[in-house]
Amino acid sequence: MTQVAPAEPLTAANRAALEAFARFLGTRTPHTRAAYLRDTERLAQAVHPAALASLTRAQLARCLAQWHAQGLSGRSLARMLSSWRTFYRFLLTSPDYALQDDPCEHLKAPRSARRLPSVLTPDETGQLLTENAEVDTTHHTAHEATLSLRDAAMFELIYSSGLRVSELVGLDLAQLNLREAEARVLGKGNKERLVPIGRPAINALHRWLTARQDWLQNTDEPAVFINTRGKRLSVRTVQQRLNELALKHGLIQHVHPHMLRHSFATHLLQSSGDLRAVQELLGHASIASTQVYTHLDYQALAKVYDAAHPRARKKAEKK
Repeated sequence: MTQVAPAEPLTAANRAALEAFARFLGTRTPHTRAAYLRDTERLAQAVHPAALASLTRAQLARCLAQWHAQGLSGRSLARMLSSWRTFYRFLLTSPDYALQDDPCEHLKAPRSARRLPSVLTPDETGQLLTENAEVDTTHHTAHEATLSLRDAAMFELIYSSGLRVSELVGLDLAQLNLREAEARVLGKGNKERLVPIGRPAINALHRWLTARQDWLQNTDEPAVFINTRGKRLSVRTVQQRLNELALKHGLIQHVHPHMLRHSFATHLLQSSGDLRAVQELLGHASIASTQVYTHLDYQALAKVYDAAHPRARKKAEKK
């Protein structure tokens, strides 16, 4: 079993710098404050006994490279670098330190390989949505039936229009136009976009909006999707309801609302091949964000090739 070396004790100078940094972070949230201090203390231990205030850009880059080589993800390193940036900005403005240059300037964290999003197959998506839409009122209480109608409308709309879960829960009645089969949603950066709504989602929304009246305690509530108290639904509730539905239908992978959005994009791209249209429907500012779905499409094609191409089959049989 590999022995883990004990952490180096902090020098008096570094301890004083971290204590001053902690006071500077006093107004931050407890979570952010703890993360910034933890990341900066880890740096102090890694460069021991060097003083944090005297570190160079090359020394910081070396630490990032070493931790990346040891398997720390690019996301974790980027978070760590963000903590260091805040720390050195503090040193630059503090009268107790004569720091002239920011060693974090122009420093970037190593990038990890981009993980491809998980998606459902069209059959899995159809099973999940179709079975959820079929509410058997003879075996459900009125409350359970209303819940199912709401959930069916939510999940159909996410998949039909490629909505983010935040866009779904933020949707107001005034933004829906079922006659024209479209909705105006407010995306990232408060950017509004117009999205089409498919026929199954239209039907599910009509059923839900009729049942929604039973839960209204305040007729002025603008939200399309509400809870049993008549208030706007939370993101967490949508996540829980979808995961419970997936487990009920025997899907072994964790299913979350963004997976339906990923599935929408992947299935639409496979059918149309129109990357620009998918970008517009998803509300991506850059087409680079949408291009990840071309990799998913290629993976699907590669599986078809491996299963069908004579050379691929022969190669597989020889193994």
